[in-house]
Amino acid sequence: MGTISPYETVKGRRYRVRYRRPDRTEAEKRGFTTMGDAQLYLSMVTVSKSKGEYIDPKASRVPVRMFAASWLRSKQPPMSKPSYYMTLERAWKNHVEPVWGEREIWSIRRSEVQDWVSDLATQKSRTVVVRALGVLAGILDVAIDDRRLVNNPARRIRNLPRNGPGKRRVYLTHGQVATLAACAAHPTLVLTLAYTGLRWGEVTALRVRSVNRLRRRFVIEENAVMIGYEIHVGTPKTHKNRSVPYPERLTPMIEKACAGKGPEGLLFGDGVSHMRNSGAQGWFANAVKRAQAVDPSIPRLTPHDLRHTAASLAISSGANVKAVQRMLGHASAAMTLDTYADLFDDDLDAVASHLNDAMPLIALPAGPQTRYRRLT
Repeated sequence: MGTISPYETVKGRRYRVRYRRPDRTEAEKRGFTTMGDAQLYLSMVTVSKSKGEYIDPKASRVPVRMFAASWLRSKQPPMSKPSYYMTLERAWKNHVEPVWGEREIWSIRRSEVQDWVSDLATQKSRTVVVRALGVLAGILDVAIDDRRLVNNPARRIRNLPRNGPGKRRVYLTHGQVATLAACAAHPTLVLTLAYTGLRWGEVTALRVRSVNRLRRRFVIEENAVMIGYEIHVGTPKTHKNRSVPYPERLTPMIEKACAGKGPEGLLFGDGVSHMRNSGAQGWFANAVKRAQAVDPSIPRLTPHDLRHTAASLAISSGANVKAVQRMLGHASAAMTLDTYADLFDDDLDAVASHLNDAMPLIALPAGPQTRYRRLT
């Protein structure tokens, strides 16, 4: 078990608890103001030892940063995407390390973490807050695995910022897509984005060998993502290859894009260097400005908005949710429905219309109405 003994200090009587660790070495805890507190502590130590959950208090007197490097290394590529790792590293350096880096893990309370989350939510978006909290929780999980901490105070935080309304999606019509393509320096690329729903990194990573001309399919095997100023090529977002169809009217343009390039040549651009979207001063932004001069109804948009346009055009053409899911590379049909629920609203009206057209005329029998007797 252990022993409890009193001792005198300038502030009065205090109590000391002596006990043995699981490895049979001696340990003690001093400073209890009452015998009851000392007995409670000794009971907790005894129970934790019997359950195999004992944590040496000295092992918990280490700062959070001690586990950060190990946790971040576990998230480095190829364990995760380079772009995802970059967001975790930034969250640690910008939001977690300044507050928690030097704190000893035993001293962190869940109420403190909640206060930190609430304060951060007044300055940053929900995504930033949740990511920063996830980084802190992941790092403390390493301490638990090393048997330096019993519970993770960064888990089960009850009050997190709510999801905002989010960015309003842009859906172009067929005519607006044609106008935008006509005003762009790379019209084939614009049309490909708008009619296949490929992500920017997927379309710029396409190679000549990725084109199945017989079936009019793009085989999505790679994804090119800009990290800092460098482009990193890896697997698609879901880590799975997929086949995406393109309209027959794009065939001559795709053939022209393939001309003069070997199988490993990049489909778009010079065939050697991956194309970059240079933001507000780039070719796409200039194409949007020129298109707006022709058709003022065209809203401000980015290349990613053409992915939403592809979903809209596919759904309006009658494609079912599973087909749209496969085209966009979503993990599940439920994800597609959640993302584009507003586009499927019109399907309810269409269902009623189709049922009405298919429903035969029904002649109701003539005669007095059936009367029902009230049961008492």
